Amino acid sequence: MKLSEVKQILPTLDNVEFQLENGAFVPEHFHVTEVGIITKHFIDCGGVIRDEKVVNFQLWNANDFEHRLKPSKLLHIIQLSEDKLSIEDLEIEVEYQNETIGKYDLGFNGKTFILKNKTTACLAQDSCGIPTEKQKINLIQLNDSASCCTPNSGCC
Repeated sequence: MKLSEVKQILPTLDNVEFQLENGAFVPEHFHVTEVGIITKHFIDCGGVIRDEKVVNFQLWNANDFEHRLKPSKLLHIIQLSEDKLSIEDLEIEVEYQNETIGKYDLGFNGKTFILKNKTTACLAQDSCGIPTEKQKINLIQLNDSASCCTPNSGCC
């Protein structure tokens, strides 16, 4: 989800809620402690130099049980960060500490922001020696009906 999408959604909400894909909610008294830009400059296993840039939201559970972040406040924080940090309209990555600090993609289900699990992947599969997935076929497709035994034919 891009930053512009979040900015369009926030004015339509009464409350800001984040939910993990497993159904658990981020406690409603969370804080957004950071909005920023994360730039990653790296080389993949195939030798290609790459750059990635995302907008980062960091969520924090402070056990401040009376705190509730309203959509207008989060929109203000976003606008301030755009102004001060020259943030572009990029994909959002959310940091949230569960057992350890996790990084999540962001989705929306019409009511709640969803913290979507991220996965790793090889960006250079064609040059890194990863075998291509074998084609799956049914054994029956290998049989040539003219040379195949059929039940009660006496060939077996």
